[in-house]
Amino acid sequence: MEHIFTVTRRPVRINNHSKYSLFNSCRFEKSVICSISCINVIAFSTQSNIEENSSFFSSNVYVADLNTPWQVHKILCNSAPVTVLQWDFTGKLLLIGDENGCTRIYTTPDHILNDWQLYLEVPLEGEHILAAAFFHPGKKICLNTEKKDSSCYFDKFSHVKFACSVKQFGGRPSSGVLLLTTTGMLAAVLLPQTTTQTPMVMATECLGPSRGFIKNADICYGKNGHFLIAVSSGDPSMPVQCYTVSVKKIDDKCVITSQTLLAFFLFEAPKEALKQVIKDKNCTISHIKWIMREDADSIVVAANSNNQSCLQVWELREKPLPVHKSFGNTESSQFFNRVVWQYQCHFQYSSKVTALEINKLSLINSVSSGYIVVTFSDNTVHCLYRDTLKPIASTSLAIARQLEEPLSKVPRLNTKIASIDLSWLGNVLLIMDSDDNLHLLKLPPQIESTALSVPYFTTVLEYCLIGGFDWLDLMLVLRPSMIEAVCDRLTESFNRQPGFVQQFFYIQLLCIKVSLYRLSANGQSKANDLSSFLMLHSISIAFKSLLRPSEMNTPEKSPAESLAAEAEGQTDVDKVLMNLEAKEFTIEPSTLQSLQQLIQWIADLALNLLVKVPDSRPSIGKPYELIKDVKALNMLKEMLVLIRIWGLLRPACLPVFIRSDANMDVLALLFRLLSRLVQNVNEPDDALVDDCCLLPSQVQVQQMQAFSNRTVLASPQFSQLILPLQLEFNVEPECLTAPGDVSSNQTIDSIRHLYLGKNPRVVKQCVRCGNSAGTTPLARTAAIRAWDQRWSRSCQCGGQWKLQVCV
Repeated sequence: MEHIFTVTRRPVRINNHSKYSLFNSCRFEKSVICSISCINVIAFSTQSNIEENSSFFSSNVYVADLNTPWQVHKILCNSAPVTVLQWDFTGKLLLIGDENGCTRIYTTPDHILNDWQLYLEVPLEGEHILAAAFFHPGKKICLNTEKKDSSCYFDKFSHVKFACSVKQFGGRPSSGVLLLTTTGMLAAVLLPQTTTQTPMVMATECLGPSRGFIKNADICYGKNGHFLIAVSSGDPSMPVQCYTVSVKKIDDKCVITSQTLLAFFLFEAPKEALKQVIKDKNCTISHIKWIMREDADSIVVAANSNNQSCLQVWELREKPLPVHKSFGNTESSQFFNRVVWQYQCHFQYSSKVTALEINKLSLINSVSSGYIVVTFSDNTVHCLYRDTLKPIASTSLAIARQLEEPLSKVPRLNTKIASIDLSWLGNVLLIMDSDDNLHLLKLPPQIESTALSVPYFTTVLEYCLIGGFDWLDLMLVLRPSMIEAVCDRLTESFNRQPGFVQQFFYIQLLCIKVSLYRLSANGQSKANDLSSFLMLHSISIAFKSLLRPSEMNTPEKSPAESLAAEAEGQTDVDKVLMNLEAKEFTIEPSTLQSLQQLIQWIADLALNLLVKVPDSRPSIGKPYELIKDVKALNMLKEMLVLIRIWGLLRPACLPVFIRSDANMDVLALLFRLLSRLVQNVNEPDDALVDDCCLLPSQVQVQQMQAFSNRTVLASPQFSQLILPLQLEFNVEPECLTAPGDVSSNQTIDSIRHLYLGKNPRVVKQCVRCGNSAGTTPLARTAAIRAWDQRWSRSCQCGGQWKLQVCV
């Protein structure tokens, strides 16, 4: 367990008035919460305003991308302390609950990280929101341990049968949330559907037969679509009660059904598990967690006394009970199987438990894999196996307060860990202390007996590929020396998949490989080439999707297949046109004009590749280059053929070239040179090299947009620094800035490939790679709308957009 970074506020100047505020804020430590979404966006609540650098109590909620944790964006300034922060399974909805019973759900309507809007508000006056859980979508993917060495993804990863929490018409999963308050009240909220104009539906119900005080609670999902809830009043002499709760939508109403399950007492544990902790009269139950988030049958309970604590694991087991022969059939078994709570193991420590967390996802559908992370009041962090509570690793978190006043004038405040949360893949641990500071730690791998090796990283990346999860937290624990081996193994495994699987996941694979190569100082050119190929592949798909077969006949090949077959092996672009059906490639002139900027980018890419041919020899020992990729070159040839055809329909959509000879046919020249290059990409002939050397004197070559070296954690500079990094909120760290990084004079739209000017007033910027995109809509044709929507949720690299406004 290695400490990665600490993000702190600016030093606070202490005066007599703020001393009182700091002392008073300690009683609100429960309002300091942090949570990580499946797309690695962190949300956390603080006791003070980070932006104003104030020491007065103010419950605020901030969000930030895990790659740039110092860039925070405020969502809410709340009058009451925040008690619950919960992300949904898509990472698009954030639930915020407080002590006054107000539950708010926020979302980003335009997928902008620093633009959050209130989606829904559910007031439960007089209640204290204790726990919340979004409805399960009914999808669960796990690693099949029996076929983990299989080459096929669908054999290696199995879809576990799991029912969604609430079904709509046709069995579709419904979006909603289940709330639990400290008085034992349940509230189920079905979120409004914008597509069907369905309003919000809410229902309330008592958790048990009567309302009672609840201090600790946890909610997990059952495989049949129900919820499992464990609650405690905090008194160890009272039982830890469990309930099964089901929510159903009947017509336009919501119905909640709660049933009491078996309970257990901590005193029922063996004597060696009790010791002096639970026997202490000041002992309280501080935390309850289901051992797994999905389909759990075990609970871990933390109890604190004055100077020590104890963790116990209880599991539901079938226990045979003897039946007297007078009550049973002599021919059948004389035992009756009964389900009971049974004590499993315990872990004791000499400090109080301050936070407890488990894995959100289980790569293996087994209790033996994964772990429990627990923190104590002495600021130590312990990682334990969740089935035996045996220690895996531990560390001590050094927390230092930064104040401007001399130490003699500063009140001695005990800064402790207040909240923790694990990333969805379980590679990093986010910690929030009572002084509103963020910390990040590396964690051991989730799969038992698996070190941080190439097979482990490959398996987890393939899991992200199949499950659609973000892999940023894995990048933060990957050593640069393993990048090449991981990429090679990932590509080799991907090439063994069926064709339809490769076609479906190809874009996502390119995104993963680009992010891997950007971690290495020697892999930047490779990452740029792969980014260009990703854009080329996307444009090719967009262009080919516009083609329609002729209505006069039903050819054996689609227009795209005919284009690929005719373009391959030809050196004259006009001869290719003669063998194609003109009607199949006819597009409306207005649509072609809206695609002109993408057509221009294709031509500029072909020019930039050809002028690099003289420098590409010899190619022995060189990394991946786009100019050596036969698939990419053939794709470029196909695009040039399409541009040639569309130029006959709409000459204004043709790319613009600045050439020495006005009569020179640049498209035909590019197609001919690319055709000759495809024949031998490793050793191009001397005549081709000479022609490519003359190309810059014949046509002006527009330089392609290079990768923007952004100040982020997942960068080549990160592996060269001494950890932990000391960061500050809203201050960009100089230690992560790439050397020689000079910003361009012009801002280029990385999606539409247009010049936006030197300082555009409003622009979308990726929080990870730094690429920019315009916000003003262009010609609203169906083709360009589809192209914009392709990148509306995230950048090419998978990072979130943020709105950058120049004042």
